[in-house]
Amino acid sequence: MTTKADFTDEEWDTIAEGPPAAGLVVSLAERGGTFREAFSIAKAYTEARKQHGASQLLDEITSARPEVDRSHRASPEDTRSHSLERISQAVGVVEQKADPQELADYKAFIVSVAERVAAAKGDEPASAPEQAAIEEIRGAVG
Repeated sequence: MTTKADFTDEEWDTIAEGPPAAGLVVSLAERGGTFREAFSIAKAYTEARKQHGASQLLDEITSARPEVDRSHRASPEDTRSHSLERISQAVGVVEQKADPQELADYKAFIVSVAERVAAAKGDEPASAPEQAAIEEIRGAVG
């Protein structure tokens, strides 16, 4: 099992940023983001914690509060591009050190966060821009 101790601090920051970055990409797909979308990221972490023990890597990721690197907010497009790049980097770091199942679990968690944000509006289906954002995220995770 791969744990936080297997990564440098910089690598861990990148890994921890991947899932909330996916939520941010979906949130930016339509004008702005809502409190509900931000709350849905936290809820995805809470639900993942309920599956404690299924993946040590995800246990450690979800034990911390989700945080997004907000230093690249020149424009929504810059933020989106930066977030997609960070997701790809995060997957690359996990791929180097984790076993295939942990990598698959990490990728699935990133996509599930994105899908949860898209569903944050309740009974409305994900919009076309949100669906496109989810597809971009799927591409970033590989």
